[in-house]
Amino acid sequence: MDLRFGDSKPTDEERAAIDTLLGPPESSWEGADRSDADLRWARGGREARERRDLLLPGLHAVNDRIGWISEGALDYLCRRLTVPPAEAYGVATFYAMFSVKPRPATVLHVCTDLACAAAGASELCAGVEARLGLGSGVSVERSPCLGLCERAPAALAIKAGDPVRTAVSAPATVERAVLAASSPDSAPEEPPAALAVPQAGRAGHEELVLLSRVGVVDPASLDDYRAHGGYTALRQAFAIGPAGVIREVTDAGLVGRGGAAFPTGRKWQATASQPDHPHYLVCNADESEPGTFKDRVVMEGDPYSLVESMTIAGYAVGAHKGYLYLRGEYPRALERMEHAIGQARARGLLGDDVLGQGYAFDIEIRRGAGAYICGEETALFNSIEGYRGEPRSKPPFPVEKGLFGKPTAENNVETLVNVLPILTMGAQAYAAIGTGKSTGPKLFCVSGSVDRPGIYELPFGATLGELLDLAGVRKRLRAVLLGGAAGGFVRPDELDIPLTFEGTREAGTTLGSGVVLAFDDTVPLPRLLLRIAEFFRDESCGQCVPCRVGTVRQEEALHRIVERTGADAAPDIALLREVGRAMKDASICGLGQTAWNAVESAIDRLGAYE
Repeated sequence: MDLRFGDSKPTDEERAAIDTLLGPPESSWEGADRSDADLRWARGGREARERRDLLLPGLHAVNDRIGWISEGALDYLCRRLTVPPAEAYGVATFYAMFSVKPRPATVLHVCTDLACAAAGASELCAGVEARLGLGSGVSVERSPCLGLCERAPAALAIKAGDPVRTAVSAPATVERAVLAASSPDSAPEEPPAALAVPQAGRAGHEELVLLSRVGVVDPASLDDYRAHGGYTALRQAFAIGPAGVIREVTDAGLVGRGGAAFPTGRKWQATASQPDHPHYLVCNADESEPGTFKDRVVMEGDPYSLVESMTIAGYAVGAHKGYLYLRGEYPRALERMEHAIGQARARGLLGDDVLGQGYAFDIEIRRGAGAYICGEETALFNSIEGYRGEPRSKPPFPVEKGLFGKPTAENNVETLVNVLPILTMGAQAYAAIGTGKSTGPKLFCVSGSVDRPGIYELPFGATLGELLDLAGVRKRLRAVLLGGAAGGFVRPDELDIPLTFEGTREAGTTLGSGVVLAFDDTVPLPRLLLRIAEFFRDESCGQCVPCRVGTVRQEEALHRIVERTGADAAPDIALLREVGRAMKDASICGLGQTAWNAVESAIDRLGAYE
């Protein structure tokens, strides 16, 4: 693609997909037939440029309808938004779920990441590829984590059309995956979200705080949600005012649950105090860390809780618009959240006058398209704005200049839903859960070599061993990966580590977002480390040299170690350490800074290559 427009034309179907999103073009400057007036002056360009943030939804519209994005379709979308074609091409090629080359209308994504790899993803891929060869009308793509780790191995079929159709196969067999790809409408329905919560329906379920409604309420029913305590917290928020909400969140000691553990009250206060307006709220539901699926379960099983908590957060920081950035690989979560937002809007719980309190707030969903880096907050902002999802340099920080250059509070799903119990039970009662430095309940994503994989809710301070006892470790435990691909390994004799931010830090590892991947002695550890290195190499945005080059060198070194049977690995381990230090010290964002963590811990704690 060039900076100029080419001669390629969109098909009628491509044009219809874009016009359905943007409305018909008003002048030839946006792609309509030329009129005499268009020969005299240009009009509509400024308005079109102000809609640059619709570039990603536009790419989704074409990809959903056709299955890939042609040069003609991209050209037409660029005309509609007055975006240089080269920039739009850079955005379209940034995301794994888009293709700018012809491919079949049906794409089957087969997860090959950590939990699925341990559950036989390689054999599944080989079997599916053998069954769905050339001419089948299905493109089989090996995919990073699909967020279905509790039902590994997993596959996701997407069939383009109007409407686009999807089918999830998990746990997948060759036959089930082929059926999902061949006939998405005939594929078996996904199990309810409650099956991902092993504590649901068991003794002690009534003690759950964040997951108490999953499996109890009908996720489609607003009335059922309200009958089980829904919107009590929002009424309390209106009663105490924005400053009161921030004070309660601060006194409760709530910190971010995405891994950074930044105090939520401090972030909200900093955003609310900014004189520049408007303010924005962004919910990061793009959990792409291998082994993470807690946000998906919350959105599928208790979607109204997120709508309510986003409304409270928006009220606290003075925002009237909230964006929910949702993983593109979560079709059922998308459906549930769209329905919940629509119902809340229809019932006066979103819109110009929320609950009759004179406060205006609404939520817009923006779909991601397969980019782990967009979990970094500033990369997420760029993605929403219609640019490549590359992190920004800080300062300025998002609370000063975030989305659209305005003060923005960004939190993930788990962090936000914690606000509901803080307001209903009070800051002191909430802070009494957990430990002095890590307060409240925490969601843990447990998968791998366990009998009962799923989401577990425990108070901060429980040990890793207690959590694994609940999940039931299979066979002989070889290692546990805490924090996902960006986390670190611990040994089977270290299960007394307290699951707190400070406890894991003192133990030389990290809690991260709450990923706990257990591996028994049948899992080949060197291959697992190589898969982690491949993941970071694929997901690096390429903006900074330490990460762009370092992730490639890390993968190359691990390839040599894995393929060099019986030879001395010392030179490559020394190289890995040098590259790892450079990435950790000089990368612009957390992806490069943590890309070496798991490999380092496997070498130092597990003796992976001795």
